[in-house]
Amino acid sequence: MNKLVAFFTFLLLVNCQNAQKKDVLKSKLSVEKINETLKKEAKLEVDSIGILLYDKFLEMDAVGPYQVLSGMLGTKVFYVAPEKGIITGSSGMQFNVQYSIDEIEKLDVLLIPGGTVGTVKASKNDKIINWIKKIDKNSIFTTSVCTGSWILGEAGLLTNKKATTNWYRAKEKLSKYNINFIDKRWVRDGKYWTSAGVSAGIDMSLALVAEIKGETYAKLLMLNLEYDPKPPFKGGAVNNTDPALVDYMTKMYDAVLK
Repeated sequence: MNKLVAFFTFLLLVNCQNAQKKDVLKSKLSVEKINETLKKEAKLEVDSIGILLYDKFLEMDAVGPYQVLSGMLGTKVFYVAPEKGIITGSSGMQFNVQYSIDEIEKLDVLLIPGGTVGTVKASKNDKIINWIKKIDKNSIFTTSVCTGSWILGEAGLLTNKKATTNWYRAKEKLSKYNINFIDKRWVRDGKYWTSAGVSAGIDMSLALVAEIKGETYAKLLMLNLEYDPKPPFKGGAVNNTDPALVDYMTKMYDAVLK
């Protein structure tokens, strides 16, 4: 906690100096008051967060949450894969993973990214599924991004629970596992957290940080990342995109996942 206070004190002093120079938003909060709030709001001790990578996972599903969650000082955030070594994502980005699932017996938080064909294959991999079940027994939170919920569904961890997933045939895909689909950016049901597609993993991760460290800590991370999305066009979700475009993309996914 001392390192946390020192780190954020430094950031706050820099920001306060910049604010005075630019005469921007004024606040009555002092550095001391903010540090006091950070201590008061902290709820949980989370030492380890493992993000499972598998062949052809969708890179941003993992990298977005990694960037957010690694901002929690004192928490080790790392990638883990079925085997050590190079794991290639769906867009060709390569990750040199230092831990295999055989080496990891326990995690405070497990995060499963999504993808397309790679996700389907991972959901049918007994070694992966059995490891997820083992980790889930002792995890504080078990989470997924995008179609990663298909993998949790295959493991039987979301049965009769509320969850969300990527928009593609979302209700149909989750009903296959007796999961109650909720059309939101992220959904929590007990220890299980799920997010909608890709970028929604950042939203979920910030909410997770707030649950662990408090809302003030999450807001500091948002500022550090300058997370203030303003899409250049209307769209990005089924309910605000031209139905013809939704149908077009659905057919593309159908062709890949048939």
